[in-house]
Amino acid sequence: MYNGQGFGNQLFCYVATRTIALDKGYDFGIMHPEKFKGTDFLNLDFGKKVLGGKGPEGGPPKKLPEEINYYYREKKMIHPVNGSDIRLYDKDLVSVFPNTKIDGMMQDEKYFEHRKNEIKEWLKVKDEFDCYDYSNENTCVINFRGGEYARHKDLYLSKKYWEDAVNNMLKINTNFKFVVITDDTYEAKKFFPNYDVFHFNIAKDYIVIKNAHYLILSNSSFAWFSAWLSENLKYCIAPKYWAGHNVSDGYWICGYNITKGWVYQDRDGKLSDYATCIREFEEYKKNYPDYFQTKDSQARQFKDRNILLFLKKKIGSMLSLKTKNFISRFIKI
Repeated sequence: MYNGQGFGNQLFCYVATRTIALDKGYDFGIMHPEKFKGTDFLNLDFGKKVLGGKGPEGGPPKKLPEEINYYYREKKMIHPVNGSDIRLYDKDLVSVFPNTKIDGMMQDEKYFEHRKNEIKEWLKVKDEFDCYDYSNENTCVINFRGGEYARHKDLYLSKKYWEDAVNNMLKINTNFKFVVITDDTYEAKKFFPNYDVFHFNIAKDYIVIKNAHYLILSNSSFAWFSAWLSENLKYCIAPKYWAGHNVSDGYWICGYNITKGWVYQDRDGKLSDYATCIREFEEYKKNYPDYFQTKDSQARQFKDRNILLFLKKKIGSMLSLKTKNFISRFIKI
């Protein structure tokens, strides 16, 4: 785990890594579990202890951990006009060799949706933290993301998005009470002066969202697992094109950030279900095939380099000391 990762991004990487290992019959381990931001209310199994290794956040590493022979980073796809990350499902990520360090966003539910029941147990909230204060048929929870988002106009959702979402929810229940859960109460109160606005802490914010019956989401990964794993959720509105809501002409940021069962709202306030979003996006990809080419060649090169290192070590381990001493006069083993 990395210091620069938010809580939601940490969960995606954890769940995808553990699922891939389980599917392949591998052991798994998480580097730097002490950096996990939900330790107080989630009791995660971090697998085998990972020793050694160093490098920049997000990779590639300068040095692999002990007993790790390969490195693989989820493939990127970069929009050629604006540089946005529009990556799609990477089939090679789920086919890595054992003893591989992996990096990436890993936010496609196809990586792990088949393990949803197990994931509910992995991410089970400690009993003493669970909260149902806003879990009822007449309350809609709004998850507003402020903070650094407010400095990025392409990312920061407009007041119109929130007003349209509220109006769409009121079509379901005219008596809804709206409660705002946010990381930034100062900004949120500008958008919602008439609603209760709360930032409790990471734990309670996550849990209130998890137990909500009705949700209006921002384009932040923070609430994704709480909504996806919810046992109570009846209806969820999220921004169409996710992080690309404000700027997209049909692409998603990331390309795989479309979630089954959720309803997506566009810039005009129109709602689309999952099937419609997928159908439209498939058409977009057909019209712009050049946009969806892998741009991240560095990961593959690093992986290849470590395969050679692994083979060299393997061959070296099979040679006698006398033979190795002779060969070492000419090449390093």
